[in-house]
Amino acid sequence: MSDQDQDSGHRRAGGRELLTVILLSVTAVLTAWCGFESSKWGGEMSIAFSQASSARVQAADASSEARDARQWDLTIWVQWVLADAKGDDQLRSYVQDRFTPELRQAFAAWEADGRAATGPFAVPSYEPAGTERAEALSERADARFDSALEANQRGDDYSLLTVLFALVLFLAALSQRELRGWARTTLFLTALAGAVTGIVLLAMFPIKI
Repeated sequence: MSDQDQDSGHRRAGGRELLTVILLSVTAVLTAWCGFESSKWGGEMSIAFSQASSARVQAADASSEARDARQWDLTIWVQWVLADAKGDDQLRSYVQDRFTPELRQAFAAWEADGRAATGPFAVPSYEPAGTERAEALSERADARFDSALEANQRGDDYSLLTVLFALVLFLAALSQRELRGWARTTLFLTALAGAVTGIVLLAMFPIKI
């Protein structure tokens, strides 16, 4: 082999080693970044699950409040019906004055409609206290639970990328071993393809700082 061929071979080997070092360095940084992002999304998931659980408990309390309010309205309504059946205007007025705002509003709508419905509870406008709050909290719980699942998936995606980049590091380091030229080239190109694939996927993932 001539000196020129030897110099050319040394340059190719040196260039490949330089590219391998660059690949190892970039991949090491990306691996650390993926681990960081996976941790951040894991924390976001935990927070979202906690908020969903808290909202669910509050929604249950509000639903219980609404049930109690409806029960009270039913109780006072029964007294009004009995007074009305007896034709006792004084008792009827007394009971009516003790209607809750929600029942009073539904009662007014019921009378305005000519008492067509079976009672104020059948009027669409009737909504016992706590119902709206229970619905809002339930919707918040569902939204935070969905956010938690989404954050969990994103954390898993970054964890998978961490594994991919770790494989790239392994293959790139292995290509530095004393192997046949074709084997070293194959390992390096495989590692490079894995790194490019990982970078493309990484560019598509959302970032959490």
